[in-house]
Amino acid sequence: MKSPTAPPPTPETAPVADAKSSPATRAARETATPSPFASPPSTVAGRIIRWTIFLAIIGAGWHYRGAWLPWVKNRLQPQAAAPARGGERVIPVLAAPVMQRDLDLYLNGLGTVTALNTVTVRSRVEGEIVNVAYSEGQVVHQGDLLAEIDPRPFERQRDQARGAVARDQAALNLALLNLKRQEELLKSNATTQAQYDLQVATVAQAEAALQTNQAVLETAELQLTYCRIIAPINGRVGLRLVDQGNIVRANDPTGIVVITQLEPIGVVFTIPQDEIPRVQRRLREEHELTVDAFDRSFRSKLASGKLAAIDNQVDATTGTLRLKAEFKNENGVLFPNQFVNARLTVEKLAQAFVIPSAAVQRGPEGPFVYVAKPDSTVELRRIVTGPTQGTETSIQTGLSLGDMVVTDGVDKLQPGSKISFRGANTTAEASPNAGPPGAPASAGPEASPKRPAAEKGKA
Repeated sequence: MKSPTAPPPTPETAPVADAKSSPATRAARETATPSPFASPPSTVAGRIIRWTIFLAIIGAGWHYRGAWLPWVKNRLQPQAAAPARGGERVIPVLAAPVMQRDLDLYLNGLGTVTALNTVTVRSRVEGEIVNVAYSEGQVVHQGDLLAEIDPRPFERQRDQARGAVARDQAALNLALLNLKRQEELLKSNATTQAQYDLQVATVAQAEAALQTNQAVLETAELQLTYCRIIAPINGRVGLRLVDQGNIVRANDPTGIVVITQLEPIGVVFTIPQDEIPRVQRRLREEHELTVDAFDRSFRSKLASGKLAAIDNQVDATTGTLRLKAEFKNENGVLFPNQFVNARLTVEKLAQAFVIPSAAVQRGPEGPFVYVAKPDSTVELRRIVTGPTQGTETSIQTGLSLGDMVVTDGVDKLQPGSKISFRGANTTAEASPNAGPPGAPASAGPEASPKRPAAEKGKA
């Protein structure tokens, strides 16, 4: 009998059977059983669909190329070749010439404008103001009428004093006449010495009474003059403090008006205590020091005056000394309590070599500058600096008259670097004949002979 047919291997037993089969058997089975992942045979319709999809993708990419093409270019474009190592790079700079001229040295201090005279005008008598003769802010002169007080009560007092003086004068005249009669009677022994002495005393009493009432009359006349209030100084009046019709009293604290003297006017400013010997030495040499007043930003010069006084002690809390300068103030730009910057001239360097302070650089070996050479390269030059004033520095050694020093672009320079002068005014700025801002054209080399180099003590 035939044995029954064996069932097909299950998925669990298939790997075991495959493992036991020979390589030829497995190859034959794989060839006979098609793979479920094998692609179906290509047809004409499938190829058309695939090409249609491919062309649609290309068309869409070309239509929207503005969105992805720049990004692709940035990614695929090769970086620009870097300059060859050691190649020369031209650095744009600004330069200024070395000048030779007088350099003034200053001391700056914060100051306050103060009036030389300020007067609060008050009434010296009591009464009603019947006239205000000034306008607010008016410039008045000494003796100008400011206000009037009702004079009638004081006129009555004056008239009463005049009557008393006339009465006393009449009494004195009678006493003198009786004294003369007593003298004649005494010569003829018709009266006694006691009567004569009594008449002499009567004359003396009449004279004393007359002097008293004369003083009362003069006081009444003086009170009457006080009814006219006049300006005691030249200056500008402030805002009105009392209006017409008000009753004022003698020595009223508020006063009637305030007058401030504006011409001349003073400025009180301070300097450090360490600069006192310098100022004193200069004051002994010149006897008169110039003081300039500038606005708060130190850009506009307001007025120029002279040093008037030096305080007698140093402020221990701030370590400063107060100085006072006087200005003519003819244009009226200075007002009391105005804040200004005061600049005191304390020294002058004659024929000093001067360069912009921006050109001076600091290094481990000391200050130096970059000097522009005729071949458009720079040279590092060691220098010895002198006093600095504002944006200018004096040079003692290391530079010659007319040398061009770099003032801007220094941070990119090295000795031997190639440079070019930038800006539209390159010629004027880089020319040795160009002076500093505000300096006359004659301040160049033609105005003073060129020296080989700056020497210490001669700059």
